[in-house]
Amino acid sequence: MIPSGMESIDIWRSANVMLKYYGADATFMAAMRADALLDQGDTDGFRAWKHIMGAIEELVRTKPSSSEPMN
Repeated sequence: MIPSGMESIDIWRSANVMLKYYGADATFMAAMRADALLDQGDTDGFRAWKHIMGAIEELVRTKPSSSEPMN
């Protein structure tokens, strides 16, 4: 569940910005941000960055998942 006040499009935009700025390190940098927010007790922020990490991983994925149908 996406934290309140945040839209799905915000997740994807953030993921794109992270990829443009950090390239191959984007997932790592997002994880660091998520951990920092969790350490501060910001669970909504932590969840938002976990969603951003998932979006980054989806954007850089080159193979379909095992549950994804093939044409």
